[in-house]
Amino acid sequence: MESLRNLVHQLAEEGTLISATLSQRRKAGDAGYTKVVIKPVELKKSLHYQLAYHYANKVKHENVAASLLEEKMMKLFEDTFRQGLFCTVQADYQVLISKKYKVSILKKSPSKKPGPLTHNRQKRYILEEGTPVPFLVELGIMNPDGKVFAKKYDKFRQINRFLEMVEDVIPHLPEDRPLTIVDFGCGKSYLTFALYHYLSVQQHRELNIVGLDLKADVIEHCGTLARNLRYDQLRFLVGDIADYDELSQVDMVVTLHACDTATDAALEKAVRWGASVILSVPCCQHELFNQVHSPVLEPLLSHGILKERFSALATDALRAKLLDLLGYKTQLLEFIDMEHTPKNILIRAVKSSAADKDRLWQEYAAFRDFLHADPYLERACRDLLPSS
Repeated sequence: MESLRNLVHQLAEEGTLISATLSQRRKAGDAGYTKVVIKPVELKKSLHYQLAYHYANKVKHENVAASLLEEKMMKLFEDTFRQGLFCTVQADYQVLISKKYKVSILKKSPSKKPGPLTHNRQKRYILEEGTPVPFLVELGIMNPDGKVFAKKYDKFRQINRFLEMVEDVIPHLPEDRPLTIVDFGCGKSYLTFALYHYLSVQQHRELNIVGLDLKADVIEHCGTLARNLRYDQLRFLVGDIADYDELSQVDMVVTLHACDTATDAALEKAVRWGASVILSVPCCQHELFNQVHSPVLEPLLSHGILKERFSALATDALRAKLLDLLGYKTQLLEFIDMEHTPKNILIRAVKSSAADKDRLWQEYAAFRDFLHADPYLERACRDLLPSS
């Protein structure tokens, strides 16, 4: 059965299965379903597989996550069925299992073409599956033929979601000169590479992108990958956000999951550079958790988990209002689904014309004082804000 398990594992890993039919029960007289038909579906923006159990006069359905497909199929073969037909993108596989569990696998030319996943209409991605993208191949998200690995679908969607947000703000970026972009806390740099590919390769913009992170080994790896990809205007540096002073003008600042007030340090840098666009996904927001106090909110604040979530939301609300005060139009957007990570709010701010700063300041100050908050970003940008 090992050869069968290897095949099933490969299909689940690569996500190339179009359909599978399991049939011929081991004991012909057994009551129950006579075959199981399996096909991929998209549920809650994630790859799943639907198993249709065919009985004499009814069909029952079960949806399982992609990560569970291998064990589910192997159990069905081991306990119930002796035949299988796997239709994949590359080939069809006919599986025959003897009474003593000897497996024969016959490979044939593919008979089916993949269609849209059943439970959702097919979505247009900026980076389309089926078209090889060099950095996605290098990062292990795609195979060389452009097929996204099943276990990497969430990351593939996250990258495309990020690029959709970038696509929306392109009109706010300068058009008459090369763009300068800084990615603070770039980490493994999936999104940094995506940004470079989208703007340089697809949009044909001249760029200067800097990725900054504290982890030297990660930065070394990213630098090597950038050189291998010949992304000549993409550099990676080891450094701290607060200490970075190499540039005097930056057009876009990206900061994803910079911890606690490191997000605020990046926002301050962006504001002082006069960045046209800011994209920030905050993380680990402890500052307000230790400050917030309100007798009115005691029923909420007395529970640690509620206080933590409230503090994170309130912190982002304060940041958004401060950015509005500092000359930006700010939106808070869902970055990726809550089922994948709770850190899913993205602050998107674009340089804007002057607003009613007196009104904005009054709204901000009233909310801040109600919470007894003393935000890092306000302290850091004191000289740019209205006087109290």
